Amino acid sequence: MLKSKIIFLVFISFLLTSCSSIPKNTQSGCSIFSERYLWYKYSKKTEKKWGTPIYIQLAIIKMESDFDWLAKPKRQKIFKVIPFKRPSSSFGYSQAVKGTWKQYKKETNNSLALRTRYKDSVDFIGWYTSKSSKLLKISMKDSFKQYIAYHEGWGNYKNYKQNKKVINLAKKVKAHSDRYKIQLNKCEKRLNKKKYIIF
Repeated sequence: MLKSKIIFLVFISFLLTSCSSIPKNTQSGCSIFSERYLWYKYSKKTEKKWGTPIYIQLAIIKMESDFDWLAKPKRQKIFKVIPFKRPSSSFGYSQAVKGTWKQYKKETNNSLALRTRYKDSVDFIGWYTSKSSKLLKISMKDSFKQYIAYHEGWGNYKNYKQNKKVINLAKKVKAHSDRYKIQLNKCEKRLNKKKYIIF
C-alpha cells in the first residue's frame, strides 16, 4: 500500500515538473517541441483554429514570459528599495491581464482556462491575434504589428509610432519569430510524424 502511494506521488511529481518547468533551450522551436511534444499539438491546434502561425505564438511567449508558467511583472519599489505593488495583473505564459483573460474565457466559452496552462495560453494568443487581425486589419503573419497590438491593446495600437520602447520590443519579437519559422521548417515534418505521446 505504501509502495503504491510512493509510486503515485513520484508519477504526479514527474507529471507536474514536465508540464510546468521551463524548456532547456527557449531559443529553439525544435528543441522546445522535442522536449514538450504536447505543446506542439496545442500550438498546431491553435494555428488551425485561429490562423496564428506557430512561430508567432512562440515569439510572443518568448518575449512575454520566456516560457515561465508563473511569470509576473517585477514589483515596483518605493525609494528604489521597498517592494511595492506590481505594475499590472499580467501572469503566466502569455502574460494576459485579468480583464482581457476574463473576456477571452467569456467569448470562447472556456470558463476553466488557466493562464498557467500552455494549452490555454496559446489559444488565448490565437484568439487575441485573430481579433487584432479583424479589428485593426493586421495580417496574421505580421509578427511586428501583431505584437504591438498584443502589448498595447487594440485601443492604443494607433499611437504606437510614438512609443520607441514598444517598437524595439516588437523588433525583437519579429527576430524571434523569423528564427522560429526557419527552425520549424526544418523539424515540422518530424514533429508531424509522431502519432502518439506517453501522457
